[in-house]
Amino acid sequence: MLLKLQQIIVKPGQQMLLKDISWQQLENILEEMGEKRAARISYSHGWLEIMVPLPEHEKDKELIGDLVKILLEILQIDFEPFGSTTLKNERMLQAVEPDTSFYIQNQAAVIGKNRIDLNIDPPPDLAVEIDITSRTRFENYEILAVPELWRYTQQGLEIYLLQEGKYIKSQFSPNFPNIPIIELVNEYVQQCLTIGRSQAMRNFRNWVKNNL
Repeated sequence: MLLKLQQIIVKPGQQMLLKDISWQQLENILEEMGEKRAARISYSHGWLEIMVPLPEHEKDKELIGDLVKILLEILQIDFEPFGSTTLKNERMLQAVEPDTSFYIQNQAAVIGKNRIDLNIDPPPDLAVEIDITSRTRFENYEILAVPELWRYTQQGLEIYLLQEGKYIKSQFSPNFPNIPIIELVNEYVQQCLTIGRSQAMRNFRNWVKNNL
């Protein structure tokens, strides 16, 4: 008996692992799941993981994404935000959905595109993963050659840079040189929790305008 995807329920904060999933099955599953969904996927050589984040995970994702957008906009750096779009490469049998992602140096290559195919498109310059309720799939991002990965945990922000195919932890972001990005993200995410998002974002805008 074949199960249909809508018969399977994954509760928030939990994961489901499926094995021996072909690329065509992956494509079918993604199509059936649709664009407007809470679940995230990662896929590698036949293994498919489906994860449903907790609400606090989604909140942190939005906050950090907004901080990045404010920074890029005030610094007048051109960018294309791609959110949780599926990054996939059939040739490498890899797919992953970051919590949010940005094209910065390569933004011109993806203007007007709604979907990304890493067989032909460059990977995003920056991907962000929130590790409050799920663990980051470093291997997916390494194989797909995403140059910079941010991982946010309960301890705060970590930056990883791709060097010779492996991620190396860094204190700095090449996309935001000479900016104390770890301290800024940690401080203003905390401000969001204490004084509310709106006031924290106003404070962040003011800091960027006054200091950069």
